[in-house]
Amino acid sequence: MQSGHAVRRRQHPEFLKKFGKLDILVNNAAFQQHQENIEDLSEEQWERTFRTNIFGYFYMAKAAIPQMKPGSAIVNCGSETGFEGNKQLLDYAATKGAIHNFTKSLAQNLVEKGIRVNCVAPGPVWTPLNVADKPAEQVAKHGEATPMERPAQPEEIAPAFVFFAAESTASYITGEVLGILGGETTAA
Repeated sequence: MQSGHAVRRRQHPEFLKKFGKLDILVNNAAFQQHQENIEDLSEEQWERTFRTNIFGYFYMAKAAIPQMKPGSAIVNCGSETGFEGNKQLLDYAATKGAIHNFTKSLAQNLVEKGIRVNCVAPGPVWTPLNVADKPAEQVAKHGEATPMERPAQPEEIAPAFVFFAAESTASYITGEVLGILGGETTAA
């Protein structure tokens, strides 16, 4: 939450002094912690997850939009859990669903300003976040349930962000949530 408040208070961010403009905002911050039962999910964890995963996206967009011109882009990072839910990630999945809908709603809100808003929603990716609170035997199986039987590497997801950010490739695309799910076709 502090970072969101700091962003809102700063009227002339350092990057504007250095670069003079803001064309692309990528929102990609998340907190995730597995809980077996809803009874184990504390109110503190619930609030932390929402503050990190969706409040931050709102604060960053609100700070960036006044600096953006037509042709600019916002790319949010969602998740397959935003499509399907996850019984051990109630809070995380709820925020990712919120991000998907925030993307669609913000796209509608900004279309007349010529600012595009899209979302990349990956399935399992080999990142520290996705394995941080899992035992080693589960980490070894991370991504096996996908049709490709493995998690994605970050460099396999990155081109989707570049695609959405580039006006030359995505000038007519806004409000989309692109699932990158290792061959899974039922979630998106």
